[in-house]
Amino acid sequence: MINLSDRLNAAAPAVLSLVRVVIGFLFTLFGTSKIFGWPIAMEMPIGSWPVWYAGLIELVAGVLIMVGLFTRGAAFIASGSMAVAYFWQHQPLGLWPIVSPEYGGNGGLDAILFCFVFLLLVFTGGGAYSLDRVRSRTPAD
Repeated sequence: MINLSDRLNAAAPAVLSLVRVVIGFLFTLFGTSKIFGWPIAMEMPIGSWPVWYAGLIELVAGVLIMVGLFTRGAAFIASGSMAVAYFWQHQPLGLWPIVSPEYGGNGGLDAILFCFVFLLLVFTGGGAYSLDRVRSRTPAD
């Protein structure tokens, strides 16, 4: 009989890929909002520092992470950009990231969560269902 731990371990590669796709998609939406004003109108003038460039990183890294291509490198850059975003934009507004600035927090929860999920992807890679996995297969596979 297979125990619960074995079942969960067997599902881990698929779940890692699912998390990667969802996080990459959400990160991409931050980028499209800043670059194209879609789906939420946050469009910034081309080249405006630092928001437009952050949007460009979010768009490109988000797509790469979502499809699992160059996942480790894209996740490293995305993680670093979220650390910068937190310390430049959020941390100066208040101590607690879980609440918004009007309640004494800094609203940086998204940046912290993205930063650490991307850091995890740097070490785990794209998972079983990624373009990285397809690219790394040898003809004998």
